[in-house]
Amino acid sequence: MAALDSSILLAFLRAGDEPVSGDRLARELGVSRVAVWARLEKLRKAGFVFTAAPRRGYRLTATPRQLDPALLDAHLRLAGVQTPVELLPECDSTNSEAERRLAVGAEAPFAVLAGRQTAGRGRLGRRWHSDRAGHLYLSLAFRPFLPPESLRPFTLWMGLALCAHVEERHGVRLGLKWPNDILTPDGRKVAGMLTEARLDADSVRELVFGVGLNLVGRPQEMAEEVRQIAGTLEAAVGARLDPNREAALVIAALLHAWEQFTEGTWRRAFRSRWQKHDVLSGRSVRVGLRGKPLAGVVDGIDEEGSLILRVGGRRRAVVSSGEVTLRR
Repeated sequence: MAALDSSILLAFLRAGDEPVSGDRLARELGVSRVAVWARLEKLRKAGFVFTAAPRRGYRLTATPRQLDPALLDAHLRLAGVQTPVELLPECDSTNSEAERRLAVGAEAPFAVLAGRQTAGRGRLGRRWHSDRAGHLYLSLAFRPFLPPESLRPFTLWMGLALCAHVEERHGVRLGLKWPNDILTPDGRKVAGMLTEARLDADSVRELVFGVGLNLVGRPQEMAEEVRQIAGTLEAAVGARLDPNREAALVIAALLHAWEQFTEGTWRRAFRSRWQKHDVLSGRSVRVGLRGKPLAGVVDGIDEEGSLILRVGGRRRAVVSSGEVTLRR
């Protein structure tokens, strides 16, 4: 029945503002008119609104404000995504779930989403607040068999692909704060990324890319401990968003970015995208390292995505990992 619901919703999405008749749905899907009516009633109870157009059928005029399996699947089909995508009502962490599935031999690539996470995590073991419906908690899993050193710019590239997608779709230029934070134009954190890999002696065997993207609502509605620094894409865009459509298009954009990365074509756009979305160049920062923190002025990145600092005089330091904070 979930596949039937998805096909019904896909017909409405393709129709746009035009009404869809029950007779047409029944004929195209090979079911009875009664079966179509029953599925529409079920979808209504789940938060979908169908407005009658006399003697012409129905229009889909409102959808749920949280991720819905059937609607997400319909949008994925509309976007041409063929990679398996599973939406879980809840899990501890989508990265952890993807890792477990890779460990038992699941065919990759695949994607895991959750309506909420009970133990979402960010870099350095930090908690990622992820108990609100309507946001995107997503992990993409791959078996790349690439040399470990080739992955150094991977997280940055995926973040830049997400920024480019949002700008192309919504006209909003997000910023990327090295190495893994995505910011709204007013400096609020709207997304974070976490890449985890399993390495053999000379190859990356399993790779999981996780992203948490705050899609809907207002910053004031978020958890008290993050509402001063967190933002939402909906607030940045200034318009109501459909989380299912946004999720499907983000997945499509990230999978395309992965293809570019494995093919090596990503380098053509890497530098120009970084220059457009970088928020640190020319700013005074402190980078927390395993040893003594390093202070300096950001002078861009190198070809592998490492941060370049001017540290007193003409001395330059190259930092491949660390936590960046802005200095006054």
